[in-house]
Amino acid sequence: MSQTTRITEKGQATIPKALREKYDLEPGDEVLWLDTDEGIVVKKRTRTGGRGLLVPDETPTETRAAIGRELAKRLRTRRDHDY
Repeated sequence: MSQTTRITEKGQATIPKALREKYDLEPGDEVLWLDTDEGIVVKKRTRTGGRGLLVPDETPTETRAAIGRELAKRLRTRRDHDY
């Protein structure tokens, strides 16, 4: 499928409806713009909450949350750079 859109004066572009539906893109979703040798690639950024992380039962709730945030940050960074 090939479709075109125009860039606005503010640098905004509309993702065609058929592609938004195909890739389940909704308002508020994040997309990642990758500069590749082939040109620009746009990917939907998926959210990862760090579920399933194993820590000792006595770990305080705030420490668990901090570990989860750090893991999510590392996963986003790796995913964004490993394309």
